Amino acid sequence: MTAFKTLLLATASLVAASSLASAQESDADKTWTEVRIGTEGAYPPFNYLDTSGKLVGFDIDIAQALCDQMKVTCTFVAQDWDGIIPALQNQRFDAIIASMSITPEREKQVLFTNKYYNTPGAIAVPKDSPLADASPASLKGKSIGAQGSTTHAQAAEKFFPDADVRIYPSAEEYKLDVENGRVDAVMDDIVVLSQWIDSPAGACCKILGTMPDDESIYGKGAGVALRPGSEKLKKMFDDAIVAIRANGVYKSVQDKYFKFDVYGK
Repeated sequence: MTAFKTLLLATASLVAASSLASAQESDADKTWTEVRIGTEGAYPPFNYLDTSGKLVGFDIDIAQALCDQMKVTCTFVAQDWDGIIPALQNQRFDAIIASMSITPEREKQVLFTNKYYNTPGAIAVPKDSPLADASPASLKGKSIGAQGSTTHAQAAEKFFPDADVRIYPSAEEYKLDVENGRVDAVMDDIVVLSQWIDSPAGACCKILGTMPDDESIYGKGAGVALRPGSEKLKKMFDDAIVAIRANGVYKSVQDKYFKFDVYGK
């Protein structure tokens, strides 16, 4: 590497570090009147696009309820899951509300609020599957589909070391493969899988079992992700989560999508 290239790389690194420090300082001092919310838009029933192309789902309604409680204006930005943390860091939006699990690895990159829901992972298989249960022995040598860069993909690799774990860009793609017999099982949040198998599109399949409550993989539930240094915004969100749980707004949103307390323990 030439000295000129080395100088360019060093300069770029300094600029990036300076920009991050500036963003953190700005977030810490900012008076929040508008919050840009990043979400995936491809993870029903939590966040997805309706027939008109509008972002809808539990995450969206909870985000709006939190913003209303905080008395700020919400705007929503759809972002592919794989790039959602870099987009937050690059200030494309101010917060991620996209069913992101609070895990130790992610806590190195972002600042999380307290959880706003917590549900277990599960395995789904075709209805005519010979698999008896969701144990590692039962799934040995079998193919398991999961969405990449998710806790469920990590859990599949940890819990089923002798299985063929196949990574997909989105939940929709692994669903197509299990429907068409190209994969033996799929792994995701139990709510996502349950809603899918209760719909005509998921009539092929059934829930085989749920995953152990392993906090090293699944973390502490799903939280709002913020840039490091956003303690003021974190407190606003944390206070708002407590408030909508207490005033009944959380339950009214939850009851629109689920028949149980999705907040968890």
